[in-house]
Amino acid sequence: MKVLIIEDEIMAARRLKNLVTKINPDIEIVDQLDSIEGVLNWFQENELPDLIFMDIHLADGSSFEIFNHVNIEKPVIFTTAYDVYAIQAFQVNAVDYILKPINEDKLKAALEKYLKFHKKTKINYQKVVQSLQTSSDEKRFLIRLGHSIRLVEMKDVSYFYTKDKITFLVNNAGKRYPIDYSLEKLEDIVNAKKFFRINRQFIINIDAIKEMISYSKSRVKIELNPSCDLETIVSTERSPVFKKWLLGDNV
Repeated sequence: MKVLIIEDEIMAARRLKNLVTKINPDIEIVDQLDSIEGVLNWFQENELPDLIFMDIHLADGSSFEIFNHVNIEKPVIFTTAYDVYAIQAFQVNAVDYILKPINEDKLKAALEKYLKFHKKTKINYQKVVQSLQTSSDEKRFLIRLGHSIRLVEMKDVSYFYTKDKITFLVNNAGKRYPIDYSLEKLEDIVNAKKFFRINRQFIINIDAIKEMISYSKSRVKIELNPSCDLETIVSTERSPVFKKWLLGDNV
């Protein structure tokens, strides 16, 4: 059995690989990838493995973006640290998942489930992602400002960014609010059709893009509406995926 591991944390990938081969020495780990771009390139040059372990957080964004570009018809076991929305979607669609930290018992149970059901169940991963995205559109953020509390709807968010280790939400009116979410967690919550993480500091709504300007090293500089004082440039590693996202390829 051939297995592909998609995980951006070196130690986590190494531990997963060691546990998989310990549980079943006949399993062949064909590769270990750590980014969306790397995965998309790999699928262009290689046949699909029998099973894929896929972390939700990758070096250049949420792994859900992969399913917007590649038709994956092989079983996927997702790994996640906390995302309740993803877990709910996977349960509805009979996709297995493992909560981190991964231990031998959890992994053994997931592999046993794969061996028992993978030939009987064909999973539409596009529907899995759509199910998650439907939930994300209904998300609300509870904002605390001193003694006041207010709600901000996901549809009213223009972008998120971090500064001085604080994450901020900026709404369509240009109001800025601190929120108790990391950008990593927000990547799993937001609708991947609408929001994109352009670099380590920003996740933007496609509707907030006012203008795009070609920049050095094939990057893209973005002017946002509402405007932002910070520089918003799509990172080099994210630029190829960003351009596909703009076109809505396979979404």
